[in-house]
Amino acid sequence: MPTPAVRRSQAGEIVADCGEVRVRLNAWVDLDDPDPHLDPVEVGQLVAGLHRVAFAGRIGVNPWYAEPVGAARWSELVSLLRARHAPFADELDALVPELVAMEAYLGGPARELRTCHRDLWADNVRRARDGGLCVFDFDNAGLADPSQELALVLVEYGADPGRASLIRAAYAEAGGPGRVQDATDFAMPIAQLSHILEEGCRRWLAATTDAERADNEGWVREFVDQPLTRNVIEALLAD
Repeated sequence: MPTPAVRRSQAGEIVADCGEVRVRLNAWVDLDDPDPHLDPVEVGQLVAGLHRVAFAGRIGVNPWYAEPVGAARWSELVSLLRARHAPFADELDALVPELVAMEAYLGGPARELRTCHRDLWADNVRRARDGGLCVFDFDNAGLADPSQELALVLVEYGADPGRASLIRAAYAEAGGPGRVQDATDFAMPIAQLSHILEEGCRRWLAATTDAERADNEGWVREFVDQPLTRNVIEALLAD
């Protein structure tokens, strides 16, 4: 896979003790900025390559990628944010019915489980300066349904008409095992984006400086300004 190579210690270990510090090294790769408009064929082929590795591993399913935030928690957050005069409180409140409706797609059985990257957003898949794509930041890797991770990739890279179908076709042609067939296959991006949004709100409420609040408002606005909705999912399925 096109990813920064692991640098092992002299003893062959991935993590080395350097005094009181634990250190892990990877080779350096010069990368472009995040870009959700990467070539869809290359994206599909890369994700298929990851999913062709039939490895289960010992890191299990994580609630961050599978479980809902829940209507009660969304209501609580809106109340807390309004009490603190958060600039996005009304926008979040307007989105809560849609967030709760999408959470109805969660909870179904996975078609299969294998170790997936689980964080294939544009921050972690970038164009390398010497050509090709590079995928990195495997710290969140663990068991997931490849079909649901493919759906996450469609959400991130397939927004423009025609791109989702190109990603899916390239993925299938390259031997990827996942298939996005209905709205329940979008469980991973629904859950993950909801938890990112919840965490952004929680951190905003816990912030003690204007700079911290501005930083965490950025987390929130990534979703609020371009939300994942049932209509978006239907459009991706129809593409």
